[in-house]
This record gives sequence, C-alpha cells and structure tokens, in this order.
Amino acid sequence: MDAQGRGRADNIDPADQWVLNPNTGEYELRLTPSAPQSAVPGPRRPTTPSTPSTPSRTAPSGTPEVPGQRRRRAEPEPPPGRRSRRQPVKKKSKAKKVLLWTGGSMAFVLVAVSAAGYLYIKHLNDNITSVSDDGASTGGFSKDKAINLLIIGTDKRTGKGNEGYGDAGSVGHADTNILLHISKDRSNATALSIPRDLIVDVPDCPTEQSDGTTKVIAGTQNVRFNTSLGQDDRTPSCTVRTVTELTGIKPDNFMVADFNAVKTLTDAVGGVEVCLGKDIDDKQSHLKLSKGTHKISGETALAFVRTRHSVGFGGDLSRIQLQQQFLSALMRKLSSNSTLTSPTKLLKLAEVGTKSLTVDSQLDSIGKLKDLGLELGKLNPKNLTFTTIPVLDNPAEAVKATVVLNESKAPAVFQAIKDDVSFTAVKKKQAQASKDAAAARLKGSKSAASEVRVRILNGGAASGSAQETLSWLQNDEGVLKSENAGNAPAELAKTTLEYAPDQADQARELASLMGLSGSAMKPGKSVTNSQGLPAITLTLGKDFQGAGVSLTTPTKAPEVDSKTTADKVTCAK
Repeated sequence: MDAQGRGRADNIDPADQWVLNPNTGEYELRLTPSAPQSAVPGPRRPTTPSTPSTPSRTAPSGTPEVPGQRRRRAEPEPPPGRRSRRQPVKKKSKAKKVLLWTGGSMAFVLVAVSAAGYLYIKHLNDNITSVSDDGASTGGFSKDKAINLLIIGTDKRTGKGNEGYGDAGSVGHADTNILLHISKDRSNATALSIPRDLIVDVPDCPTEQSDGTTKVIAGTQNVRFNTSLGQDDRTPSCTVRTVTELTGIKPDNFMVADFNAVKTLTDAVGGVEVCLGKDIDDKQSHLKLSKGTHKISGETALAFVRTRHSVGFGGDLSRIQLQQQFLSALMRKLSSNSTLTSPTKLLKLAEVGTKSLTVDSQLDSIGKLKDLGLELGKLNPKNLTFTTIPVLDNPAEAVKATVVLNESKAPAVFQAIKDDVSFTAVKKKQAQASKDAAAARLKGSKSAASEVRVRILNGGAASGSAQETLSWLQNDEGVLKSENAGNAPAELAKTTLEYAPDQADQARELASLMGLSGSAMKPGKSVTNSQGLPAITLTLGKDFQGAGVSLTTPTKAPEVDSKTTADKVTCAK
C-alpha cells in the first residue's frame, strides 16, 4: 500500500522519499532540510508516545519494504515575539521528484548491467581457445599499421554431424588458407587465397609443448601447403612460418576455423546469399542446389564451401572461388544494418564466434578480438578484393594434382601487399598537394654521376648493404665521390636521401640511379664527408633490397588471373 492508501494527513510531508546517495552508494530517506537522514538498511528509531510509528509492510521474503513516507514530529510553537529557527519548507515539484526517483533507479540498473556485463565478458573469455604463436607472428596487430591476418580452415572432424566431411581419423590439414591484408589507412583490403595443393617448403617449426618445453619440428621440402598444419604435430604457428617463407609477409595474428564455425556463424547471422550458374548435385560434398540465388546456412553452407567436383575444373582452385564467394556474402551480411542493429544477432555472434574459432596467444581475450573487429569494421566491402596466389600446374606431374608458384607473377603480388598497394581503385586519404610536392622533387636538372658526392649510411638494411651500395655506385654507375659512413644513429623503415637546396641536382641524379621516389627525398641541410667537403646523405632503410634494385613503390597493383570484390555477387559455374 502506498502513502495515498494510508490516507492523507497534515503531518505527512510529500517531499519525503528514498533516494540514492552517490557518495555512499546507499539509499537514504530524504527528509526536509532540517531533518536527519538514515541509510538503508538500518535500525528504525524507537517509537515514542508523541511520535507513533506507521507499521511497515513486509515483502514475501520477510524483508521490510522501504516506506514511501513517514510522519513528522510536531514542533513546539516559538515564544511570542521570536521567530522560529525552522525555515519554511519548499516543496519539491512533481517533475523534480520524478527525476530524482528515475535517476536513482537508473543508477541501480546501470550497476546491475555493469555487473552482468562483466560476468558475460568473463564467460566469453572462457569460451576462447588459444594456442601459442611460438614467436612466428609479429606479436600482434597494431591500430596504426597495416594488418596481416592469416585465416586457416581445417578439415579436422570435430563436432556432431561432421562425420561425412574430411578424412576419417585425420588430425586435420591447412585446407583453406587466406592471408587477409588490411591497409594502414583502412581504406582497402586484400584477401589472398593460398591453394592447399601448392608445393612449398615447410620450414623448421619451434613449437611449445604441453609441459612448457619447446620442440623443433623438422621441416620438409616440396610438399603440399596443407601439410603445414596437423602433420608431424604441427600447430598453426607452423602454417604462419610457411606463409612467411612463401610470401615474405609475416602475419600479425592467425585464426583457425573448423567445420562447425561455418555452420554456426551462418546460423547466427540468419544465412548468407550465394549464387550458382548451374544446377549442382554433388554426392561428395552433399550440396544439392538449383541454378540461381539461394540463402544458405548450417549444413548447406558447409557443403557449399566444401564443393569442388561440380564446379569449374573440379579441383581446389575451383573450390577457392566458391569459398571467396561465401566469404564475400558473409562480409556483406556482417556489415548490413540487419546485423549491426540486432542485439540478439550480435550476442549470438559473440557466443558462437568465441566458441568456434581458435586464435593465437596474442588474441586470447574478448577485448583484443573486439579491437580487431573494430579495425575490420572500418572496411567498405567494395574495397575488399579476393584473389589467389598466381600458380601453374606442376610440370613434374603427368596427372595434374598439385600446383607450383608462378614465378613470373606471384612475386609482384607479394610485393604489392608488402607495399600496401590496393587491388581496387581507392581514393587515398593523402592530400594531393603533398603528393604533388613529392613528385616535384624529381623534376629538374641533374648533375653528372661523377659530380655526386654522397655519404652512405646503413639505417636498418641487411648487414653489409652500405658497402655493397658503395661498390655498385663506384664500379657500375660512376659515382666516384661516394663513401661508406657506417651505421645511422637510428633505424628507418624507408630509405631516405637528404640534401641541401644547392645539392638538388646531385640528389635527383642519385635518386634516378637508385630508383627512389620523390617521397624518399628529404630537403634539408648539407653535411661534410670524411674529407671535409659538403655531401648529400643516403640512408638505407629496412625497405632496401639490394644494390641496383629500384625502391620506387608501385602505385598500381599487378594484374591477376582472377579478382572479385566483396560487394559483388558472382555466380559460380
């Protein structure tokens, strides 16, 4: 019963109420300015004949219910001619009382939600399975750098209902492999598929054992890429090392997904749309779909990404195209409003994602996964390009079962990813004025090579690079006034050429010989060489690849045999 149910009386103060004290975290009875306040819970004051107490109601559990109002003690009249010390009570407006009560209730709700959120985050952290990266990765992605994430799909049979897929009793292979490169400015990304049947050299793999010791698993040469995982007790860190050996690109992190991940993730988002250019009834993958567009999830989604005999030439390269189409569809669905605005879907995604993926030891918390997700969320699907490492049929085989690297095309693809070059036409955020200024440094007269006086420093290149460059410049290019000045004070990511304004013609000549871009040229001041003569300074950075190798970063990605973007639906045939 509330105050109105108990009846109205002149000695009932409607301003009395229970509010939350932010300093103590307790609810207190807020009386008039001159009255004391008591905290909850606390002993009630003993009643006196002059202050009868209103009986409190009792909740079903036996806990006294917080009273809404209480009677005030009558005060004696002041003597004639004297003013009362008690000031007139200003009654709080109804709107203000509502705000106070709502604020106290909201504070309680926020505390409760925070506690529940903490417990749920702990639950998600407990879901995560992580394995050591064994020092094979860079140590984890950075928000201010390009990101290279290796996604590995294994054919190991795990979970209920997967008996019809993969090899019975297999420890699993690196069956589906995608190196996802996200540009530094997050304007674009490249998903590079690595064929499972690509012949590679698997390097030695130091691997942490269950007892904390490290065992080096011996490498093998001329084997399928998919043997980099599972075979000979190899862990995902060995697949990471194999990717680095193959491409020269060191992944920051890795994720491993099994059959269940495909099924549960597609269920969580409510299915994804794919397209077939013909009817398919594949007895081996269990995929049976008619020509056209279909929304698939669960078992059908798994069958879709496992199909290869009924599409293209029936090999792994044809299946890669299906997998790329599936991932494009998943990307579109994840970035759609229907997913991002649905708390139910987001919670379900968090649940199944943390349960179905195995991550490296640098991604072993929901906080780290959230940070990675935020970086991935900056991508526009139209600027996410799917392509495959350029390969050729293995010439050593009469019956073609494996492929080898296309040495005339693959290196350019790897270099473009290293140089953060987009495979789609993306407007870069760099100001055009800055680009024009850099290009202008290369324009103008050039001095003769014999007139270039330069000091060469090693600022992060391989040991001996300064001496190698000195020999090349003097013996092959006629830059006789050059000298090896040793190591630079600090390492640089990029090679630079510093010069004074009156040395610009020498700098342009040396930039032309070295293949330097305008951004590598740094107008500054002249220094003196060992003979006390003014000279320009060439500092070889970590990007230096050898004397005579151009350091001009390509602005356009090389042509590839197949390419599609995540915003487009391509019907598989």
